[in-house]
Amino acid sequence: MELNLSRPLIRACEALGYAKPTPIQAACIPLALTGRDICGSAITGSGKTAAFSLPTLERLLYRPKRDRAIRVLILTPARELAIQVHSMIEKLAQFTDIRCCLIVGGLSRKEQEAALRSMPDVVVATPGRMIDHLRNSMSVDLDDLAVLILDEADRLLELGFSAEIRELVRLCPKRRQTMLFSATMTEEVNELIKLSLTKPLRLSADPATKRPKTLTEEVVRLRRMREVNQEAVLLSLCSKTFTSKVIVFSGTKQAAHRLKILFGLAGFKAAELHGNLTQVQRLDALELFRKQQVDFLIATDVAARGLDIIGVQTVINFACPRDLTSYVHRVGRTARAGREGYAVTFVTDNDRSLLKAIAKRAGSKLKSRIVAEQSIKKWSEIIEQMEDQVTAILQEEREERALRKAEMEATKAENMIVHQEEIFSRPKKTWFITDREKRLVAKAAKASLEKGKTSGNEAISAQQAEEEKMKEKRKREREKDLPRKKRRKLEAAREMLEEEKQNDKTGGGLSLMKLAYRRAKAVKAVKRAVDSGKIVKKQNQKTKKSSHRTQSRSEEMREMFQSDMSEQKQKRRGSGGFGKKKSKHSFKSKSRYKRK
Repeated sequence: MELNLSRPLIRACEALGYAKPTPIQAACIPLALTGRDICGSAITGSGKTAAFSLPTLERLLYRPKRDRAIRVLILTPARELAIQVHSMIEKLAQFTDIRCCLIVGGLSRKEQEAALRSMPDVVVATPGRMIDHLRNSMSVDLDDLAVLILDEADRLLELGFSAEIRELVRLCPKRRQTMLFSATMTEEVNELIKLSLTKPLRLSADPATKRPKTLTEEVVRLRRMREVNQEAVLLSLCSKTFTSKVIVFSGTKQAAHRLKILFGLAGFKAAELHGNLTQVQRLDALELFRKQQVDFLIATDVAARGLDIIGVQTVINFACPRDLTSYVHRVGRTARAGREGYAVTFVTDNDRSLLKAIAKRAGSKLKSRIVAEQSIKKWSEIIEQMEDQVTAILQEEREERALRKAEMEATKAENMIVHQEEIFSRPKKTWFITDREKRLVAKAAKASLEKGKTSGNEAISAQQAEEEKMKEKRKREREKDLPRKKRRKLEAAREMLEEEKQNDKTGGGLSLMKLAYRRAKAVKAVKRAVDSGKIVKKQNQKTKKSSHRTQSRSEEMREMFQSDMSEQKQKRRGSGGFGKKKSKHSFKSKSRYKRK
């Protein structure tokens, strides 16, 4: 009532059990209602979603209802987070006529296209799929957008969405309200703020790395002898101490899948959540864990951001996180909104620097947990017995995957034959970034991260590289309108340039083909000079040529290369005042001919 929200929204808050706003909500809602751009940072689990959704819904209640348009766009880094934000907005808008739409990858494109054509008031999306619809779906645009919200902005930039976000910001109208929320503020986020926000108000309710008071943090030290039995340590902890409502974070997708198999064979109810699963499987796993039909959720960093699962008691970092910020976000899945929680991290001897950083942050609250040797031995023996079953299961899964792929290829071929005319009559899809470009961007991001660990001045160079990529894309878009011959010529020229660059990297000089071409040109010029009588040829050159004919082609090319390089060196040494005189003399001679 004090925040001056409308009755339908107060009623929705009452239904959800919200009585008192959190610090970020109390700070953000009144300012967002005035239409100012906001940059907010707060601790994970502090209610950022309600902080940006309540003021936007309040503004939408006074929209012109006759003119239907997409007025609010919310961008999130992960699909699961987008689904969570969408469900939250639907709950808050349950007593209003505001319509919300979900646009994420892995779900039906046609259904999403139809939903966008109906012009919903709010669109919750992931950047890639949203750009796909804006480019390839008919009558979908952001011309009437009033509010743009970037949730978990640092994660959006980490995952390599910076080019997509810049493109979406460019497509949005300039007169809009922009709200950016993130748990951690990096240099890249600050650059994005400068690009997309105008005179923003910076709100920081809690420090980025502040720990919740109700969180108990523990560390399990794995000595070099115990590193082999890491899975046994995990199973012994899960069998005795942490038996339900546990999220286990693994480093890779393969490790997560292996742990899920081991948990299943050991008789524990577990679900997995990672990138190798389809979107439906990922949603099913989350739903099973929410309904407490499964005790353990084994996940990668996909589940580390924004997911609010009520009642998570423990977070176990089976693989130690890369840095302190990722640790903060993983741990933030428990002890949310004043509830109690435990965070257990497995730390090897190689992760001591991270352990020191965690200890510095957590202070005296950090505890060391010792696991009994007997239980570790017992579980390591059980895992050894399970190894044959695990390999058999993995083999079966590979065979099933191969069969599924073959079936998909067969159905695709059938559809191409049956619906050939319909398929070719459709307009060709355009991509913002192709698969090849995505791989290159991912490699560049990895390289910049590695360099960033050694030196801190890499953010500017990464930004410059992105700007150059954007320029190249715009050039290619212009080239699409050119005739086919011109396009082919441009592509051939590009390929030649790339080859030259590769040769420069490997050999450090010009290609032999290019040298041969230059040499042939020089020979032609000499012939013309001889014919005109300007140069008198020496007889010794013929004897040299006859001796060289017996040599192989490769040797000839090498000699040509060496002679050409020596000529260039001589020219460089001899260049000075003499060269200038020569050029003046040639100019005078031309003028004389003109007079005659």
